[in-house]
Amino acid sequence: MMIWVWLGCIVGFGILEAVTAGLISIWFVVGGIASLLCAIFGAGVLFQIIVFLVVSAAALVITRPLVRRYTKGTAVPTNADRVLGLKAKVTETISNENSTGAVYVDGKTWSARSSDGTVIPAGELVYVEKMEGVKLFVTKKMEVTV
Repeated sequence: MMIWVWLGCIVGFGILEAVTAGLISIWFVVGGIASLLCAIFGAGVLFQIIVFLVVSAAALVITRPLVRRYTKGTAVPTNADRVLGLKAKVTETISNENSTGAVYVDGKTWSARSSDGTVIPAGELVYVEKMEGVKLFVTKKMEVTV
């Protein structure tokens, strides 16, 4: 009977691994195989469960650092953050309440929102404070004259 349980675990964890993007359950497949072998050779159920847990944990501890090193995603720099701190011209009135607004900066038009929630009319000059996704958050700074 336990042979079928371990085969079910191996198949189930194998399918789970196949449908997920990262290495999530491959270690349980290894533990399931070890427990299946124990069941085939007539080991007791408690021993099979202990083998499953120990082998799964050992497989995780041994292989996870290697897997992380080889599958580490590399960030592709886009230089989009170079607009931070630059002066921009509002091309469409910025209204957080209406989810509207655009600015022109560094040769491109960006969706924009006001950092402090104020409405900023088209034609105003603003400064880019931060970026979230493809949206710039801007503020209308007071210019000091002497």
